[in-house]
Amino acid sequence: MTKWLNIKAGAEAYLHIQEKGLQQEDINLLLGASGGPKWFVLQGLDNYLFGEFFAQRKTPLQLLGTSAGAWRFASLGRAHAAKASELFCELYRAQTYSAKPTAAEITDNAKALLEHYVSDADISEMLNQQTFLHHMIVARCNGWAALESRRRQAIGLARAAAGNLLSRRALKSAFERVIFHHPQAGTDLGEHWDDLPTSRVALSTENFRQTLLATGSIPMVLQGVRDIPGAPPGVYRDGGITDYHFDVDLSRQSGLVLYPHFHSQVIPGWFDKKLSWRRTSGKQWPNVIFMHPSQAFLDALPYGKIPDRNDFVKLDAETRQKYWKKAVEVGYRMADQFAEWQQKGTLGEHVELWQR
Repeated sequence: MTKWLNIKAGAEAYLHIQEKGLQQEDINLLLGASGGPKWFVLQGLDNYLFGEFFAQRKTPLQLLGTSAGAWRFASLGRAHAAKASELFCELYRAQTYSAKPTAAEITDNAKALLEHYVSDADISEMLNQQTFLHHMIVARCNGWAALESRRRQAIGLARAAAGNLLSRRALKSAFERVIFHHPQAGTDLGEHWDDLPTSRVALSTENFRQTLLATGSIPMVLQGVRDIPGAPPGVYRDGGITDYHFDVDLSRQSGLVLYPHFHSQVIPGWFDKKLSWRRTSGKQWPNVIFMHPSQAFLDALPYGKIPDRNDFVKLDAETRQKYWKKAVEVGYRMADQFAEWQQKGTLGEHVELWQR
């Protein structure tokens, strides 16, 4: 049988699965990474997790997302989470732009998508329930990284990238990590993260949609979001700048962490994409269950790759949308396989110990 889904687990999570299997109540944190349209291959898993796996959830589940990850999780905490997730998928896939879109055009498009995807009633529903507790990371910018001038912003980003070569801690000269969290969430998530200046702001009906927009506001692509209500004044950009695929301390997190991801590698921050020596591993995350597409899955995709933002440039709108639709359809193979392993109680046979 073709294996569509790879699952690796840190030492603690691996032992738990081998001895007890995996129940939804074992998971206390769900992670969602940045990555633009790469997440399309995870839509099937999202549909299963949001609509079936966590359907009977009674105890609080913390959700931590940046950029597209946070946008995906904005479906949770609603009465019809799987349906909301499908709507987001359709809206994202249908995006079109002019031949040479400006940051203003792309930002306006994102705002329109959010208005359709997350209504005022949806926000109230998410904030007034206490089972799915949203946390969204946003980067508060300093210096030239906060400017909208493309030239000066580029210089500010280049300076940050140069410092990041030596240490991720150098990012503090240009960025502060801000965790916007559900008003009923405790303070344990992020409390011990000392790699970068980190502050916390409660989500509200006034700032929920602006926070979602900010965590997906890619530098040089979208405009930054200024002065989010309830947060310190300033310009806020994509949370993936500081936490692209995450490299934060999760060892003190109670319970297990489930991380459905679109890539086999975990890249800490936005500036680490080409730094092959800087990757998060299972040794750093002993309680994490890491799920990602297999090579067979990637080979089954059109063009042999997962979608990415370059598709907007390389493909015409009709071709791109057909490709993305196919990627979503193929993604359901991972969901079906995970559901089968869960149903048969054979998940432990398919989990590898994540050591690297």
